[in-house]
Amino acid sequence: MSIDQISNEPLITKSKKNMTNKELSHINEKNQPTMVDVGDKNITQREAQAQGKVFLPDELWQLIDNQEINTKKGPIFQTAIIAGTMAVKRTAELIPFCHPLLLDGCKIEIYTADNQEVVIDCRVRVQGKTGVEMEALTGVSVAALTIYDMAKAISHDIIIKEIKVMAKSGGKSDFKRDE
Repeated sequence: MSIDQISNEPLITKSKKNMTNKELSHINEKNQPTMVDVGDKNITQREAQAQGKVFLPDELWQLIDNQEINTKKGPIFQTAIIAGTMAVKRTAELIPFCHPLLLDGCKIEIYTADNQEVVIDCRVRVQGKTGVEMEALTGVSVAALTIYDMAKAISHDIIIKEIKVMAKSGGKSDFKRDE
C-alpha cells in the first residue's frame, strides 16, 4: 500500500458498544489523537506491576546456573534487568502519549518457572497525576527483548509471550489480575 492509498477516514469509528470520542481519552473532539491533559488531576501514589514470560529452548535452559545464564556477552538476566530499568525511565520517549514522569521506584526481577520459562516481573511506583502501567509494560518488554538479543547466538527458538499488566493502583480505578 502506498501513502496515497491511505484513507482519510476518521481514526476511530463507533464500535458495537457505541463508544463516543469523549470515552476515548486519547482522541479529541475532532477525532484526532491527543495527549490527555492531567493538569487538574490530584497527585496520588500510583503503582503498577507488569509481567511477561520468555520460553527458553533446551540449549538455553540447560545453561541456567543459580538463576542466571552467563555467556560471552555477559550475564543475560542481569543485563536484561538493567535494560528494562532504562526503558522504564524512557517510556515517554517511546510511547507517543505517555507523560514524562519522575519515578519514585522501579524493581525488575527475573526468575525461572515451570515449562522452561523465565518470568520477568516489573513494579513501578510514582507520586503523580497519571499511572505507570505503560512504564511497567515497557520495562518487561525491553527486558524480554534483551534476553532474546543476548541469547540468540545460542538459539533462535526463544519465545517472548504473555506480557500483561498484573495490577495497578492509585488512579480512578484499581486493578488486580487473578493469576
